[in-house]
Amino acid sequence: MKLSREGIRRQEEWERSGIRLPRFDIDAMRAQTETQPQWVHFGAGNIFRGFIAELQQRLLEGGSAATGIIAAETFDDEIIEKIYQPYDHLALLVLMNPDGRLDKTVVGSIACGLSASPKRERDWNELKRIFRSPSLQMVSFTITEKGYALRDMKGELLPVVREDLQAGPGAPHHAMAIVAALAYERYRAGELPVAFVSMDNCSHNGEKLSSSVLEVVRAWRQNGFVPAEFAAYMENPAKVGFPWSMIDKITPRPSPVVQQALEQDGLEAMAPVITEKKTFIAPFVNAEVAQYLVVEDQFPNGRPALEKAGVYFTDRTTVENTERMKVTTCLNPLHTALAVYGCLLGYDSIAAEMADPQLKKLVERIGYDEGMPVVVDPGIIHPMEFIHEVIDQRLPNRFIPDTPQRIATDTSQKVAIRFGETIRAYQSREGLNPGDLVYIPLALAGWLRYLLALDDNGQPMEVSADPMREQLRQYLQGIELGNPASYRGQLRPVLENEAVFGVNLYRAGLGEKVEGMFQELIAGPHAVRETLKRYGL
Repeated sequence: MKLSREGIRRQEEWERSGIRLPRFDIDAMRAQTETQPQWVHFGAGNIFRGFIAELQQRLLEGGSAATGIIAAETFDDEIIEKIYQPYDHLALLVLMNPDGRLDKTVVGSIACGLSASPKRERDWNELKRIFRSPSLQMVSFTITEKGYALRDMKGELLPVVREDLQAGPGAPHHAMAIVAALAYERYRAGELPVAFVSMDNCSHNGEKLSSSVLEVVRAWRQNGFVPAEFAAYMENPAKVGFPWSMIDKITPRPSPVVQQALEQDGLEAMAPVITEKKTFIAPFVNAEVAQYLVVEDQFPNGRPALEKAGVYFTDRTTVENTERMKVTTCLNPLHTALAVYGCLLGYDSIAAEMADPQLKKLVERIGYDEGMPVVVDPGIIHPMEFIHEVIDQRLPNRFIPDTPQRIATDTSQKVAIRFGETIRAYQSREGLNPGDLVYIPLALAGWLRYLLALDDNGQPMEVSADPMREQLRQYLQGIELGNPASYRGQLRPVLENEAVFGVNLYRAGLGEKVEGMFQELIAGPHAVRETLKRYGL
């Protein structure tokens, strides 16, 4: 069996293999999408194919939608070339249940995949046409936190951004300049309304998106590339919405176990590919069953009826509270703590870490003891039920092939929200003192120890990709494992950098504590394990 439009016409073969096929007319959907596009999504990776696209499939199957989603990729064109086009823009979703059962579904709601780069002239012209279409309602994003960043840790514009601001909207390179250029097409077509919806796993994602896009737009206005009226259009919520959202679903790297199971079912060409940009992706997406999407209902041109697929539409305050519950308390900080300590202790599985009593206690202390006192109940999802699901069911699921190495990617872009927000909450709440925190600073110290690129045995280990990795490692120069005295305050500029941690850790009463923990962690081989024990884990 081949994952293709022709291949899935042999329905009996797929049904015998227990694979559910789309229950709508894919050809009719694609034809309707071409003439009346409603939804463009930037970020063609796993979370899109394994979660968001499947939501639209439910609407198509239930008769609540007639069009699909146009996927646009700003970072890695090989995803379109090697995963979308060869498989006729179909995806195979594999849900991995805690009991090992695999639920398999062909996702056919992606109308097409395009490269969002002016260098790909045909795709770029098609995107410009789509953005000029009055029918376009929503432009959503899963491009990761770093996709919105215009500046480095020093607050200076990235070189690619500086180039885009000086060149104007003709041939943008950075994702935010690409979005601004396409929005300009929509403005020129008659100031048509639209919503730009970040669905990335970061705090205040809609604010991050709007802030970055508007910075590009205002710079172009100042440089004479666009009129003031375009900036006014982008700043008018009646015309352009930037709703906030909270998303939650783990879609890890393709699992060899899943690949093997699919091949045993008779599927061909299921092997993952690794692109030149180091994207690890396959024709299938393996994912956990649990999923949540909460979106602020701010859509100037209407929206798909995604509430029929389980999406919560609500007000901004509820979105923010739900997002804060997850990102700053109940899931993301636990993930980051497991990531850095898992790498240091030689783990290659999040689930295996949860069988380590000390690491399990670490995330319980961060979540239950230090996070819960400042969590806000959003009203639609109960925090204690959510964190119990995370700690007792989701993270220990041994059939989810998630790795600490993947979670450790781009940690510098995450700690300000995942830990800094809780520290700030302790600063602002009467009766709470951030200086009393123990396990959150231990997680921060563990991350800095991780950046030494030596595991707990003192052996070299690979540090995951991070846009600030080299800048941060410069501060570690002269620090030697086994020689705590080699630490002479080198990390102080980092610990007081609010761009990194969201707070000045010294003003929060935690800078010296993190420094002391870091010195304990570099005492020598096995100091990481011994330090965890020392703190009652």
